[in-house]
Amino acid sequence: MNLHEIPRIPTITKEEFIENYFKPQKPVVIERLVENWPAYSKWNLDYIKSVAGDKEVPLYDDRPVDYRDGFNEPHARMRMSEYIELLKTEPTKYRIFLWNIIKEVPELQKDYTYPDFGLKLMKGLPMLFFGGRNSHTFMHYDIDLANIFHFHFDGEKECILFPQSETKYLYKVPHSLITHESIDFSRPNFKQWPGLKHVNGYKTSLRHGEVLYMPEGYWHYMKYVTPGFSISLRAIARNPKNLGKAFYNVLFMRHYDNLMRKLRGQNWIEWKNRQAIRRTENFIKQGNHNK
Repeated sequence: MNLHEIPRIPTITKEEFIENYFKPQKPVVIERLVENWPAYSKWNLDYIKSVAGDKEVPLYDDRPVDYRDGFNEPHARMRMSEYIELLKTEPTKYRIFLWNIIKEVPELQKDYTYPDFGLKLMKGLPMLFFGGRNSHTFMHYDIDLANIFHFHFDGEKECILFPQSETKYLYKVPHSLITHESIDFSRPNFKQWPGLKHVNGYKTSLRHGEVLYMPEGYWHYMKYVTPGFSISLRAIARNPKNLGKAFYNVLFMRHYDNLMRKLRGQNWIEWKNRQAIRRTENFIKQGNHNK
């Protein structure tokens, strides 16, 4: 894949951010933005265990999509203290995502502030994400196509991003937010997935205290090099086309997909996976990638 290193800067003003990254919708890593947060010195796995160890958390892994799974339905549940011990003692595929810390552990709000990027951040939706060594997400984009500020803590995480313009090469599964689940984006098989030879994207590695800006609707694949966790803050999409897609996803797409899973079962999942391959291959055969 043709992946460019995401630009890295030590810090930034809101005027610089708006002009250089938000308006052109380009990703950036800001390395020292949160050094004045209490979280910068406090947040690690042991600290989270001490303040949230008794909470039951939803867990997800990289098993193939099954029709019996509801939209974003967890694969397992575990006490946070047990989960963190699992992360620290052995590799595990289990991840936590979209864990709302305002709802679950209000005291963690004291450890961070909402940076002024010149965008209105949704203060009711700060979400935490956890993963073990070598666990990863499917390549996906968020249902609301928001502008995302992804702050990483305790460990290292690899990130691969693509703008929506590259969707045609990514084997997107219809009526969903993911690419074909069999693709390993950290080691892509170009013979099996030839569309990936034409895709253009970005890559970076996040370490403790760094923040990645992901523009509206960007595809993202995250792989935990070491156990760690991140918090995402988000701002609503500004592009009218992306706002329209967000409303469609929330109000129609996810409900239609759940209905079809009930009506057609696993045949619906398998049909969608076949369509993902067929659509990308047809695009390549038409020679559109050379235009």
